[in-house]
Amino acid sequence: MKNENEKTMTFAATAAVLALLATWLGQGQSTPDIFFDIGEPFFPEFTDPSVATALEIVEFDEDTAAAIPFKVSNQDGLWTIPSHHNYPADGESQLAETAASVIDIVKNDFRSDNVADHETLGVVDPLDETVSTLKGRGRRVTVKGEGESVLADFIIGNEVDNRAGVRFIRVPGQSRVYAVNMEIDISTKFEDWIEKDLLQVSRGDIDQLILNDYSINERTLTMTQRGSLFLEHEEDHWVARGMSLSEEIDTSKIGVLLGAVDELSIVGVRPKPAGVSEDLTESSQETITRSDLMSLQSKGYYLTRDGRLFSNEGELIVHTTQGVVYTLRFGEIVYGRGDTVTAGDESNEYEESGPGENRYLFITVAFDESSLKEPLEPQNTDFENKEASEWTDDDRRNDELKRKYKEWETQVALARESVSNLSARFGKWYYVIPASSFEKVRMQRSDLVRQRTS
Repeated sequence: MKNENEKTMTFAATAAVLALLATWLGQGQSTPDIFFDIGEPFFPEFTDPSVATALEIVEFDEDTAAAIPFKVSNQDGLWTIPSHHNYPADGESQLAETAASVIDIVKNDFRSDNVADHETLGVVDPLDETVSTLKGRGRRVTVKGEGESVLADFIIGNEVDNRAGVRFIRVPGQSRVYAVNMEIDISTKFEDWIEKDLLQVSRGDIDQLILNDYSINERTLTMTQRGSLFLEHEEDHWVARGMSLSEEIDTSKIGVLLGAVDELSIVGVRPKPAGVSEDLTESSQETITRSDLMSLQSKGYYLTRDGRLFSNEGELIVHTTQGVVYTLRFGEIVYGRGDTVTAGDESNEYEESGPGENRYLFITVAFDESSLKEPLEPQNTDFENKEASEWTDDDRRNDELKRKYKEWETQVALARESVSNLSARFGKWYYVIPASSFEKVRMQRSDLVRQRTS
């Protein structure tokens, strides 16, 4: 009987141990709390990219210990860049793509919930003034919707070692850091968010180029002509007025000039004063103030006593087959880098030396109606009241004349509309072009006309 009791107690003890072991093993197989949200989206309530109306990006400059913001937003249907004087942005599609990519990011891999790791992982908030460190500041990205509602807000940190396309991510105000597959290309470059085709002209449509090289006497506001070149496209080649028999056009240089005009890009903008934002017509000049004149002169532009606008680096006139005429006036050098060039900085605006040699560009546009020769109108329109089978030869001629006249009217209307739109676009801004573009568009006669080799 004793042996039986001992066996019973042994079995009971063994069962208890097995139960405890099973419980312990079960607990060991459960998911730790730190992994509870792996695989979940960062912003589950943000599901429709079309509701995004603004994108804010903040980077940190360790050299200046300053947060650098960049924003694209929609104000009353117009996309603008607030940090750059509300310059129009070509950002609707980019913002939609960015918003869709943000919706897709999920918490792939938990990395740390220790605040001490934030600097090493590069997810310190660039806007956090309570943190003394300048190192490890990430890029903060905020997507907003109607009424400035926050749809997504996160900090992008360092790239994970040996895992291309995977970066550390943290939500501001939270300590948890995740390694996330990032397919988002978020640019803070001004030129990546604007219409890149500045002039909206094709090199194949250019039929005349006029290069005016002159100097300005800043005291008397008079112009001294140093040289000029008038180029015309005839059939399949270019010719220059006043070219001697021993000279010829350097076709390769013409190609460079045409390509530079077609692909002209900008790296910065400055708003013009209200009095300068017009076309500087005779009527608008009556409202120009001394402050407006100072603005012009600070950029290298001078309004003469007879109401003409000149620039201290000459000008290039571009004429198209549609009758649209662009005048590109080249002004002062713009020194600097970054926002000093793209948006302007009053402390650097009048520097006479420094890094970079960008240029101010003043653009005006006009319509040359004489380039679209008005055709003959039909002598009568009696044919419109006849069946085509009853038309005489005169009816058919008048029908053809009417068709051509309608085509001409359409071309003129389109050209006027284009000039109106371009004038509205260029009128408000001084542009800044890179030195490389300036060198290609600011050519002289000696660059384009050479002595014949045979």
